[in-house]
Amino acid sequence: MEQTLLAPQLEPAVHPRYGTVSALLVWCGLAVVSSLYVSVSIGGLLATQYGITLTESAWASSGFSLFYALGFLACGPLSERYGRRTVILSGLLLLAVISPLIGLAPTFTVLVALRALQGAAASTFAPSALAYIMESYPASKKVTAIGLVSTGFLTAGIVGQLFSSYIGELLGWPYVFHILGAVYLITAAITLRWLPRDQAKGSPLALAQLPRRLAGVFLLRPLYACYGVTVTLLFAFVGMYLVLGHYLSAPPFGLTSQQLLLLRAAGIVGMAASPFAGALVARRGAYWVLLSGLGLALAGLLGLALIPNLVFLTVFSIVFVTGIALSVPTLISLIGQLAGTARASAVSLYTFILFVGATLGPIGAVFLMNLWGDRPAFLGLAAALALGLLAALWLWRVQRAQTVSGTN
Repeated sequence: MEQTLLAPQLEPAVHPRYGTVSALLVWCGLAVVSSLYVSVSIGGLLATQYGITLTESAWASSGFSLFYALGFLACGPLSERYGRRTVILSGLLLLAVISPLIGLAPTFTVLVALRALQGAAASTFAPSALAYIMESYPASKKVTAIGLVSTGFLTAGIVGQLFSSYIGELLGWPYVFHILGAVYLITAAITLRWLPRDQAKGSPLALAQLPRRLAGVFLLRPLYACYGVTVTLLFAFVGMYLVLGHYLSAPPFGLTSQQLLLLRAAGIVGMAASPFAGALVARRGAYWVLLSGLGLALAGLLGLALIPNLVFLTVFSIVFVTGIALSVPTLISLIGQLAGTARASAVSLYTFILFVGATLGPIGAVFLMNLWGDRPAFLGLAAALALGLLAALWLWRVQRAQTVSGTN
């Protein structure tokens, strides 16, 4: 994927209806990434079904996200050889087959194994879609399309939980995965019809070159701080919703599943900030937006921990999501800026680390709840995010000092 993103791009004339294609890619991203989050809100149902603890049920999320993250490292070369559209379609078809089987899993071990396979299949979309946009869109439309698709990825964090919570209570948790299978099959058919073909390169997979490419990224020391921030983002995001659901379903709140559904839906308001991150970066700079986003997210977590009022909890959850929604696309922009010619490998590694954080989120959240309780668990998540904020502050100061010394 490195060569593709860095090579000069010709203005394509593949398909005049870029709006339709963009809408399709946004929908695909929303549907695919929602699979990452569906088990967050049905952990209790899985624990009851299989006679396991809530801690153990977190592996339904972590097993998916671990293989989802690992898959990013291989899917770039795969789509380079076979074509972006082909790999996207293959992933959707695999998801259509694997997802219904999860609802039939006889044991929790089998369920986790199938979730891991589902994660590997889901990893085909993001790198392929990004490369497809870079290659098939004119320069004037690329940034907007990437911003929209990124918003779809983030919104999936809310929609996936809403979907699984509603279907799990209405029909039972197996139907979450049965319905997802049907969604992926229909989406594959729509993609086959409406997503224009791209040109497969037919080049060697070059998986053996991955360590060398990634080693080149690790020579860029400013990226260390960026990756330190990265791992905290989805760790805090996934962990916050798991803790919040457990906290509000217990006394003194005792919210029903439907009430929790509405509270999670409120997070979509915060997601609306994501498309504006690019304009804010252009006006105020990447560091200002990143530090502001992390500050908002941290303030939201502290509010959740310190003020046990349902209205304020809802507001603080929106504040938190707004901060994450601003931070994620801004960090992509900053990494691309700092990496220079190693941009593609740096962004691929960013995506991998981002979802490593999502893997650790459920495990960390349950550990914190068992250790300290629900409200203190928010403080534990805030401490992790504060480390990310310190890393961003350090990077900002180093880069500012270098800029000042370079002008003298």
